[in-house]
Amino acid sequence: MRTLTQHQQTDKQAAQSDPRWAMVQARDPAADKLFVYAVKTTGVYCRPSSPTRLPRPENVEFFDTPAAAEAAGYRASKRAADQTSIAAQHATLVAKACRHIESAEELPSLEMLAAEAGLSLYHFHRVFKAVAGLTPKGYADAHRAKKIRAGLDRNHSVTEAIYDAGFNSNSRFYEASGKVLGMTPSDYRAGGANTEIRFAIGECSLGAILVAQSERGVCAILLGEDPDKLAHDLQDKFPRASLIGGDRHFEQLVAQVVGFIEAPALGLDLPLDVRGTAFQERVWQALREIPIGSTASYAEIAARIGAPKAVRAVAQACGANSLAVAIPCHRVVRSDGALSGYRWGVERKRALLERESQD
Repeated sequence: MRTLTQHQQTDKQAAQSDPRWAMVQARDPAADKLFVYAVKTTGVYCRPSSPTRLPRPENVEFFDTPAAAEAAGYRASKRAADQTSIAAQHATLVAKACRHIESAEELPSLEMLAAEAGLSLYHFHRVFKAVAGLTPKGYADAHRAKKIRAGLDRNHSVTEAIYDAGFNSNSRFYEASGKVLGMTPSDYRAGGANTEIRFAIGECSLGAILVAQSERGVCAILLGEDPDKLAHDLQDKFPRASLIGGDRHFEQLVAQVVGFIEAPALGLDLPLDVRGTAFQERVWQALREIPIGSTASYAEIAARIGAPKAVRAVAQACGANSLAVAIPCHRVVRSDGALSGYRWGVERKRALLERESQD
């Protein structure tokens, strides 16, 4: 029977208690964008999904990026090197497809995009979703929504904005306008006029909390010290909407959000009315995939959505999030693990993370 030294026993316990070890054991492909693991006895590093024989946990060392592993003296295994090359190829293909979607007068079909990428329909759809964080259709919808908003904000006629965004008929756009804008174009231009938004303000351990809901779902979760300021912030977000105080039934929704803040293990599964640019929606979707009790750096999020150089833009998208805890931007930290800015205050961010780490 193999006997471990005290140092090896400590390393083994540390590795087994690290959630990344479970991902390695499961050979989770979703973890490939999060970290690599190195094996001290062989001097190589691998992706978590590598089908190679699992090393002993006491011989494992984790790194956020391949570059960090190489800086520590490890070299890529042949399989890891192949995977890195494939990942780079996929990122290039998806970036090209995104540019095609953005520049096309009419939305290109999935068949056309897959053919240009030289992949089967199924494989292209899977690769695009893995790299971009959205399906091709989801990316196209978010891009068109951005163009519609920009056109309406520039005082273009509704018809001009519709055709500029790639809809080839008014009827097709109006069928989708609720999903694209959350309201009709004329109501959007009027700052949300004729749109009813119910809201209620409560208290939690982090201070005041406002929860608002449109017909599509929860559209705002705001935190702060001053309840009146939260109400003003909601009014600024929807300047012409009809804001209606929630009844007792609606206040149960607020209680559900407060319950999640106080006990994150309860989970939070709400229909959300998410409105952002294509890039913001990719970031926000990546944030929702960070497990409770875990964190990710801005650089890691940028890599997950296929835009590794867009670290600052990722931080800006986090700052633009108006759905506190439902879209958990508090789980994003700096590369060194330090807490950075948070729309609702760093102390609230620290409290949320501490609470989640204890569950």
